[in-house]
Amino acid sequence: MSNPLEEAPTHVKLAVDLIMILEQHDVEPEEVLKALDIVKSDFEKKLVNN
Repeated sequence: MSNPLEEAPTHVKLAVDLIMILEQHDVEPEEVLKALDIVKSDFEKKLVNN
């Protein structure tokens, strides 16, 4: 029996990895959301500039 995560799209695997890292470091949810806003903005700019 295979692990469903192995079959998942890359963005789902990345999301699971990020969630695990943040939970392991006990980062407060409010801080995570603030950081994700910055990350999202940065990567949206990279999309426009490519």
